[in-house]
Amino acid sequence: MDTPEAKLYQALLMVVGVVGSVLIYFIITIIRYQRRSLRLHKEKIQAEIDTLENERTRIASDLHDELGPLLSAVKLQINSLDAANDLDALTIMKSSTHIDSIITKLREISNNLMPNTLVRKGLQKAIAEFVEQSNQTTQSSGLQVKFICEQSLNLNQQKEINIYRIIQEIVHNTIKHAQASCLIIKMVIEENRLLLMTADNGKGFDYFLKIKDNPGLGLRNLQSRAEVMGAELSCQSEPGKGTMYTFEIPL
Repeated sequence: MDTPEAKLYQALLMVVGVVGSVLIYFIITIIRYQRRSLRLHKEKIQAEIDTLENERTRIASDLHDELGPLLSAVKLQINSLDAANDLDALTIMKSSTHIDSIITKLREISNNLMPNTLVRKGLQKAIAEFVEQSNQTTQSSGLQVKFICEQSLNLNQQKEINIYRIIQEIVHNTIKHAQASCLIIKMVIEENRLLLMTADNGKGFDYFLKIKDNPGLGLRNLQSRAEVMGAELSCQSEPGKGTMYTFEIPL
């Protein structure tokens, strides 16, 4: 190779090297920017979820620690009244019964906001208790919820709360929209991931059309909680064929 050709070859190599270096720099910069944007997005969603959970905990505490004892005191005062006649006695008895119903409802609301079982006994016990309560509530509608989890789970509190809220959301959506008679919730560990699967035999819906047009608060909650856990969410649903959700949650 003569000298001019060698110089041209070296020049081309230099140009290719410079262009390659610039391209690599831009690619690395874009990847870093995307990772940073994704991290900030997750941190924002997690902050919103933390704020929501803290507010739920505060409201649950206020209901349990303040309104509950106050209603019990009112009931005690009503029961201590002297009835002048049978009508007054009946009124006092009905009032006392209504207060009992209000106290029971307050406890249910407080427990839904932040279940004591989740804090004291963990995720599996909390889900089993929630499913049992749901079955008692939905007897008139004919929906039967079944929970299956044969393995012991050892998750951090953040994941437990997110998974519990996901199941709450799916059960409530099924009761409200699906017109189903059966909902199965199953959790199983495979290798380094937790699979959360739910399936109902309801009327179903067009998932992709729903996501495109108006995802609704329920679906957005499911997506947000899956995202902050680094989980993959998939949904299979067609009109008349029920709905199945699958969450692949890394452990």
